[in-house]
Amino acid sequence: MKDILLLEPVLKEKVWGGKKLKELFGYPIPSDQTGECWGISGHVNGTNKVVNGPFEGKTVRQLWEENRELFAEEEGEEFPLLVKIIDAQDDLSVQVHPDDKYAKEHEGYEFGKTECWYILDSEPGAELVVGHNAESRDELKEMVDEEKWEELFRRVPVQQGDFVYVPSGTVHAIGKGILLLEVQQSSDITYRFYDYNRPGQDGKLRELHIEESIACSMVPHEDPALDRPSWEEDGLKVERLIKEDYFTVHKWSLKKQGDTLKRLNSSYQLVSVIEGSAKVQTEEAVHLVKQGDHFIIPSTVDSYEISGDVTIIVSESTK
Repeated sequence: MKDILLLEPVLKEKVWGGKKLKELFGYPIPSDQTGECWGISGHVNGTNKVVNGPFEGKTVRQLWEENRELFAEEEGEEFPLLVKIIDAQDDLSVQVHPDDKYAKEHEGYEFGKTECWYILDSEPGAELVVGHNAESRDELKEMVDEEKWEELFRRVPVQQGDFVYVPSGTVHAIGKGILLLEVQQSSDITYRFYDYNRPGQDGKLRELHIEESIACSMVPHEDPALDRPSWEEDGLKVERLIKEDYFTVHKWSLKKQGDTLKRLNSSYQLVSVIEGSAKVQTEEAVHLVKQGDHFIIPSTVDSYEISGDVTIIVSESTK
């Protein structure tokens, strides 16, 4: 197998979702409350099908189980990363995710959830919740018991092009009017602190997980130090958004239609096209990809070329 794996997106309805996933990317959304596109996933709650080549019709989850050579023989029961595009027409719940240790002990799952966000678009005044103002776990519990939500949560304004790293234990929420690409550990474990007393799609209040949220939260909150080095490589602008224990994420930009990126491949890469279009050429085939497309470059591809006027997010496992 010397070709890329083009993937069919998995769309998920959410009480806070909207229509932008259809309007901007052409995804076949199931309703006007569609909040998430799982673009690259091997998770049991939503794994993508391959739409080209000899593995057409197989899922990423199947390939991880049966064809580990595509993924550099990386070890682990679960495909390690999950790449989403999120459309927040309304505020998401304020939540926290456990680390690996807590997830294994309390949920019986291999991964907790560390994630990061690249802001694709935001409406004026849009904000995230990142962190809290409690100095101790006792103070955190007290502020939650007294429902001092506005005093407790830290709000951060964002705009297009911002990048936010959200390690496990970070109290966080995506605010309304934000469209973002998320790279995360392949985990769907979420503990809700606060949900605006809002009913879910079944008309009932959604479950909160106060005890788990307090137990998992980083106290006191600390903002991670971020460095975003950038450099040029033969007409390609490269920006490293994050390199940490679970993933490395780069933004690659080719700005002229004639620009070509030639790459030797050593491991597998998860690619999401966030702007423009491009031609991807491997040893076996040529593919035209556009904004909203997601694909995997397997480790069995020795080299490839990308040409066009395009911006892509490239994610790699660093397990």
